Amino acid sequence: MLLSSSIYFVFLAGIFLLYWPLQRWRAASLTVLLFANFYFYAKWDLFYLALIPTAALIDYSIGLGLGASKSQPLRRLLVTLSVVMNLGILATFKYMPFFFSAWAGLAHSKPPAWHWTFPLGISFYCFQSLTYTIDLYRKDGKPVRSLLAHMTAVTFFPTTLSGPITRVLALAPQMEKAGRFLSAEDGGRALFRIGLGLLKKFLIADYLAENFVTRVFDAPNLYTGAETLIAAYAYALQLYYDFSGYSDIAIGSALLLGLKLPENFNRPYQALNISEFWRRWHISLSNWLRDYLYFSLPGLRSKWKIFTYINLFVTMLLGGLWHGASWTFVVWGALHGGALAVHHGFRAARGNPAPSQNPWVRFASRFLTAHFVVFAWIFFRATSIDNALEFLSRIGSLTVSFANVSLPIAVVALIGIIAHYLPKKYSEFCSLLYVRAPFYAQAAVLALLVLAIEYVAITGAAPFLYTKF
Repeated sequence: MLLSSSIYFVFLAGIFLLYWPLQRWRAASLTVLLFANFYFYAKWDLFYLALIPTAALIDYSIGLGLGASKSQPLRRLLVTLSVVMNLGILATFKYMPFFFSAWAGLAHSKPPAWHWTFPLGISFYCFQSLTYTIDLYRKDGKPVRSLLAHMTAVTFFPTTLSGPITRVLALAPQMEKAGRFLSAEDGGRALFRIGLGLLKKFLIADYLAENFVTRVFDAPNLYTGAETLIAAYAYALQLYYDFSGYSDIAIGSALLLGLKLPENFNRPYQALNISEFWRRWHISLSNWLRDYLYFSLPGLRSKWKIFTYINLFVTMLLGGLWHGASWTFVVWGALHGGALAVHHGFRAARGNPAPSQNPWVRFASRFLTAHFVVFAWIFFRATSIDNALEFLSRIGSLTVSFANVSLPIAVVALIGIIAHYLPKKYSEFCSLLYVRAPFYAQAAVLALLVLAIEYVAITGAAPFLYTKF
């Protein structure tokens, strides 16, 4: 069930109408949400109904043990069991074909067949679930006593496919809180975020993908170097508007149920450097990698600063592999890991100065950062290393023609660029204007958006890019 499909919004409306009348009975309202979560997983594959509840129950039990035990060896054993279980789920049901293929390549043999691949949402579930047990091990909170609240939080359906990765100890208390209600302002903001997400997805991301990006990446040699370069820029826009569109819909869906999810994007292509980019892009994943992987790697407290740079590289390398079982993601992660290590080393050598306020220096910093990110996206998007090299080689041909870049494609890309670089106050003003409008005006805006989507998105809803990660 795609978050951009009509059936999802029928589903969401049904849950909304069941959930709020039962809000005074916390157990009943949470049961509705838990049923919705399990139904959401079952729509993809019934196997998830066996895997996810079992894993969630084990982590819930481990959490109770972490809360009750003061024995450090026992606590370490419990958190290790949780980490091994969740990473084992990832390895078994998402990465096993990649491991077999890599091993077969080294052994020069044919990889064995593996039919137990269930990648959809597994990465996001496992990372979200690990926040709970690791936070408890670090004594950053107390266990969730209600099994119902824990199961509902860790499987919350808006975050199932592509996040935002939400800490269970932040979401579960919201679910346990009695007497919640949905204000008119929050309802308006929720609808605005959902509408904004649909606009990003259908009118920008999908339009660029269907009419230009996919064709060029599939056969770069059929296009000039200039068109291939434009396709790289267009993919950067497509990926941002696709993924941030999903996040908007997920955040809006949760807000309709009175629950607040963390923000996931903050105009990432405006970043002054690669470190700032990762504070703006996929923020929930960046925070997870920093808090639960980077700070857990050995050597950070050593007097040898080299470990800081090694750990940055390793963190991003593993972050790249998290996105998918492919060498292209490994290369993408290595590029970002290397860039982060170089940037941190450069700043350390200069005494960690504050960013320059010179407008020309800031423009150059943004320009260089954005182009490095676009370069790395080529490996992220490519179907193979050979495809990425073919794409780069075509850009290097320096041939120029714009015959395949139609006026509508150029207009949509230009709108995407302008919208991204507009000051944040303009989007906040639009949100406030929508929230303060009467209900019939809000409904009219959503109706016009639906008509625009029907006119532009002839092929229907395409899957969100990050659902495969």
